Amino acid sequence: MTDIKVTHVGSLHRTQAVVDFIFARERGEDYDENAFDNCMAKACAETVHKQVEAGVDIVSDGETSKISYATYVKDRYSGFSGNSPRNAPGDLKLFPSFLERIANEGGTPQYARPMCTGEVRSKGQGELGKDITNLKAAMEKHGAERGFMNAASPGVISLFLQNDHYPSRDAYLAALADAMREEYETIVAEGLDLQLDCPDLALSRHMLFEDLSDDEFVKVAESHVEALNHALANVDPTKVRVHICWGNYEGPHVCDIGMDKVFPVLMKTRARYVLFETSNPRHAHEWTVFQDRRDEIPDDKVLVPGVVDTTTNFVEHPELVAQRIERFAGIVGADRIIAGSDCGFGTFAGFGTVDPAIAYAKLATLSEGAKLAGDRL
Repeated sequence: MTDIKVTHVGSLHRTQAVVDFIFARERGEDYDENAFDNCMAKACAETVHKQVEAGVDIVSDGETSKISYATYVKDRYSGFSGNSPRNAPGDLKLFPSFLERIANEGGTPQYARPMCTGEVRSKGQGELGKDITNLKAAMEKHGAERGFMNAASPGVISLFLQNDHYPSRDAYLAALADAMREEYETIVAEGLDLQLDCPDLALSRHMLFEDLSDDEFVKVAESHVEALNHALANVDPTKVRVHICWGNYEGPHVCDIGMDKVFPVLMKTRARYVLFETSNPRHAHEWTVFQDRRDEIPDDKVLVPGVVDTTTNFVEHPELVAQRIERFAGIVGADRIIAGSDCGFGTFAGFGTVDPAIAYAKLATLSEGAKLAGDRL
């Protein structure tokens, strides 16, 4: 019997009150800052409570105060203005009728994406400090023993907030790594695990680097990991999680680069925990990549496969969840597995395809499946 721990990728649905405050700030409207802070604290406590009730062992703040997992950086760091080019993922461009449909239905989130137009500098860690305080208070109140906090990787920032200041992509990545270092170190110093969101290692292949070959893209991804590892130089790797994905949206995904291509890059990250998609239909088969290349998985890596999908309202059967967990346990051992989700359930504030109540039902079935697998391992 093995105790399989349960976590998820981080973002969860924000309440309407939270969304209203976030977008008031996004639009530059006046709002009551004390009321904003109180709203975020209350909402964080609620989402931690729901996670604990669902059986989640390693909880997050749901990214409550952030408009998105990547572009929140523009609010906490200077050097950003104007607008970045908005590139639709390559797979959606191959199906223009579908792209038009989701645009007409409001299926794409609306939020500011400025460019980097000056030196990237921190405005201070005040907003981060509030997030940390809220999460730790909620954990204490609701009995959660372990928590993590998301942070944007240098690479994903460069994907969504593109460079119009530094002389090269590498120079921009280096500046971002230096700027983000304090945020990463602060999260871990406060006793939380740090999760770096790195869809740039996969999603950006069909969103920004469509003209490159797979081999050329892998070199770009390697430069992103080098920048990330530089920023993590002073952080204990046993406190670090890295998440890779191909875009948390329901779509054809026919342009996704294969896990087999990016696998070596992923294994080079200075993180103990590796979170990745294995439930969505385009990548469910790729558990065999880990099986076939198990000798290339460092002994200190813990795999956190996504064993529930985050783009549909199907609630997986616990037995299916257990089977998915058992596949990976057979590769690295049950003691090096944590059960996770494919991606977040609230990637952008006010936007998400999964109903909020169903999202927590998915977390509950994740917990049930982990118990089933644990009883058999």
